[in-house]
Amino acid sequence: MQSFSFTALCSVSECVQGQHHFINERKTWTEAQRYCREKYTDLATVDNMNDMNELKKSDGRVWIGLQKTGRDEWQWSSGEPALYLNWATGQPENNNCSIMRNGTWHVVGCDKSLTFIYKLIVIRENLTWSEALRYCRQNHVDLVSVHSEEIQRRVMNVVKRASTAAVWLGLRHSCTVGIWFWVSGETVCYQNWAPGNGTSEEDCEHTVRSGAVQSGGDQRWISRPETDKLNFICSRY
Repeated sequence: MQSFSFTALCSVSECVQGQHHFINERKTWTEAQRYCREKYTDLATVDNMNDMNELKKSDGRVWIGLQKTGRDEWQWSSGEPALYLNWATGQPENNNCSIMRNGTWHVVGCDKSLTFIYKLIVIRENLTWSEALRYCRQNHVDLVSVHSEEIQRRVMNVVKRASTAAVWLGLRHSCTVGIWFWVSGETVCYQNWAPGNGTSEEDCEHTVRSGAVQSGGDQRWISRPETDKLNFICSRY
C-alpha cells in the first residue's frame, strides 16, 4: 500500500514529547498539506537523523512536506529551508513533491493519492481536563481521541513519558444522556477501560467525569473527576 506522512511543526519544549502516527486516508500532496494545516499543523519536516529514524518505521511510500520551489531549490511546507536532505541515489528527478521510501527520499507527481502520519505530544503540565482541552486547542488542535487500537498503541508509547500516574484524553462523560464521547466528534466504539471504569453509571452529583489513560501498568482508561490536575496528550484534531 502507498502511504504519505505528516508530523506536527509546533515548537517542542522540555515538557513536550512527541511521536509520529499514521492516518490511513488517501490524499494527494496538496490535499494532505491542506488536511494537516486544518486539523493538525503541517506536513512532516525532517530536520535531522533522529526525525529520519522515526519516520523510517513507516511502511511503503510516505509523503513528507518537502516541495520544489525553483530550479534545484527545495523548501519545507512550513516555510523552513531544507538544510537536511536525504535523497536516494539518482534523486531528485523532475517532479515537485517528495516521499520517503525505504529510508530515503524520492520525488513523485504531486497528484499521487497516498496515506499519512500524525504526531501525539505529551504535555507535562498539571491541568484540569477543561484547562488541558483549552491548552491543546489554543496551542495544537485538540486532546487526543483514541478511536482505534492503533492509536491506543501510539498513546501507550508516549504516555510513559508523563509525570503523573494518569494522563487526560479527549474523553468526556455526559450526565444528560449517560454516555462517554470524544471531544473530536468520534463515537466511542473502540474501548480500553480498566476494570470498574467507564462501563457503569457515573456519579454526576459532585463533578463532571472525564477520561484519562494510566501512564503505568497496562495503560488502561480510567474515569476521573475533571477537576483533577494531570498531564495530557494533544493531537491535531
